Amino acid sequence: MRHQKLILTSLLVCYLLALFYVTLFAWNYGASLGPAGPGGRNYNLIPFRSIYRIAVFSPTIADPIRILIGNIVLFIPLGFLLPSVCPKVRRLLMVFCISFSVSLLIEVSQFLFTHRVANVDDVILNTLGGVIGLLIFSCVYWTKQRIIYIQT
Repeated sequence: MRHQKLILTSLLVCYLLALFYVTLFAWNYGASLGPAGPGGRNYNLIPFRSIYRIAVFSPTIADPIRILIGNIVLFIPLGFLLPSVCPKVRRLLMVFCISFSVSLLIEVSQFLFTHRVANVDDVILNTLGGVIGLLIFSCVYWTKQRIIYIQT
C-alpha cells in the first residue's frame, strides 16, 4: 500500500511537470482571436467565445478535437491523481477549485511570460477535465471497494 502511494505521488509530480512544460514552454499554435491584444499579448475574457469560433469556423474536425477535447483531457489526470494521493481532496468542490486555480495560474502565466493566448475558455475546459478525472476516480474507487478478495 505504501508503494502504491509513492508511485501515485511520483505520477502526480511527473504529470504536473509535464503539464507546466506543455502549457508554458512547448509549442504555440498562435491566437484564435485575430490581432494581438494590448502590448502584443493575446487574450480572450469572453466565456465560450473561442469555443464557439473553433467549433464553427474550423475547416476540419481535427482542430476542434485537438484544441477543445485536448484542453479537457489535459486536466483529467489532475482530477484522478489528486484524490488518489490525498484523500482530503475527494470532494467535487475541492477538485473543482484546485483544477480552476491551476488552470488560472497557467493562463495568467501564459499571458505574462510566454506571449501565448490567455483564454477563459481554456480555464473552463481544463476545470471540466479535472472534474471528469474526479468522476473517473470515484468510479474506480467505488468499484474497488466492492471487490471481494477470496483467499485460497
